[in-house]
Amino acid sequence: MVDTSANIPAFGTLLTAMVTPFTQDGKVDYQQAAELAVKLVNDGCDGLVVTGTTGETSTLTDEENLGMFRAVKEAVGGRAAIIAGTGTNDTAHSVHLSRQAAEVGVDGLLIVTPYYNKPSQAGVRAHFETIASATNVPVMLYDIPGRPQSRLLRRP
Repeated sequence: MVDTSANIPAFGTLLTAMVTPFTQDGKVDYQQAAELAVKLVNDGCDGLVVTGTTGETSTLTDEENLGMFRAVKEAVGGRAAIIAGTGTNDTAHSVHLSRQAAEVGVDGLLIVTPYYNKPSQAGVRAHFETIASATNVPVMLYDIPGRPQSRLLRRP
């Protein structure tokens, strides 16, 4: 019998970048986040990106990010991969948040290319390698070419 498990993507085949819902008074609405996660998974998503840039990660506190990871993990963990947006412009902060997300039990980490400053390609690589080596959780590199001051990959 042929083992096809090697052909299954680690993070799923249909991933959705979730929005972060807020209450009328500007607080993160974890109940709505859980309900949205259930709806997305019931509609066919097998991976959810939680607090990526679509989820306004840069405007959330660490506690709010972790609250989102917990709410979504509790709602659909085991039914879909939970990819936590833990990348920031600050490598040490990204390591700290990634370790906390790993404790929550997320299935992957979404790490963004450093923004605002302009690291060299060696600096970008060191940023990703430092974060990736801080946990045993798989990492997805995230690059929006029009946003950061440096590129994930430079082509001649």
